[in-house]
Amino acid sequence: MFEEPSERPEERPPDPAERAKEKSDEFRMHAELAAVFEGGRKFDARLRTALDPDLARDLQRTVAKLEKSKAPDSPVLPESSAVDAATVLRFPAAHDLPTNDYHVRRRPGEVIIVRWLEGEQVEMFYERFQAHFDVGLNDFREEERQSLEWKQDPATLEYLAALDALDVKLAERYLRDLIRTHNLFVLSTWTADEMDILHLCDYLMGVPAAAVVGPASAPPEEDPTEQDRAWFFRLYSLRGMDAGVERMCFFAYLQKAEDTFESDEDE
Repeated sequence: MFEEPSERPEERPPDPAERAKEKSDEFRMHAELAAVFEGGRKFDARLRTALDPDLARDLQRTVAKLEKSKAPDSPVLPESSAVDAATVLRFPAAHDLPTNDYHVRRRPGEVIIVRWLEGEQVEMFYERFQAHFDVGLNDFREEERQSLEWKQDPATLEYLAALDALDVKLAERYLRDLIRTHNLFVLSTWTADEMDILHLCDYLMGVPAAAVVGPASAPPEEDPTEQDRAWFFRLYSLRGMDAGVERMCFFAYLQKAEDTFESDEDE
């Protein structure tokens, strides 16, 4: 056993610029989530729950392969992955699946949601993505200023100034110009250990959770607990050019948080 030191080192106060950046990253993830899943409420996207299991499995394996091919410090896929990336992006045309809609494959306690965008749909995504981010960040700036500015201590004022100085262009952050200029394929991934399934379905998608995850896996209608609502969530965002058209694929994997995580990759 190890004894605790008699004196603990003083904790350093958070760096104001880093604190502001962390909030920016948080709003960026919320904005992406909203832009990806609001299609049913904003753009007449349909929920299609008949994605062929074999196609879903092939797609999942290919996305997992792409993720493994990335370098740890860059979302740009290597040239050796270009064929697989293009295969994912042209999947709708190859299998007669409409873009913009949400294609769902579900099993008890597990769901895959895939959405493809192309051309003008991609343009609209970036506009909505930026708008969601700007609204969230600007509202937060005002709230922080109203609640903290009265303190007038240097660290707080530096933090508020760092918030004001944030100027995030999400298309640049997601390498859009480089993708279009150099025909790159880019894959970004983020994970939430506990996603509120009611927030995702009812609030963002505008559909009951049972319509997405199935009645047996959905939270009870009356007094659902936090555990009832918690799902593991992983979102893959693949962007690239194919045949001169800008394309995106959002691949979301969800599993009830109390279940053991298993991937189809090895099936």
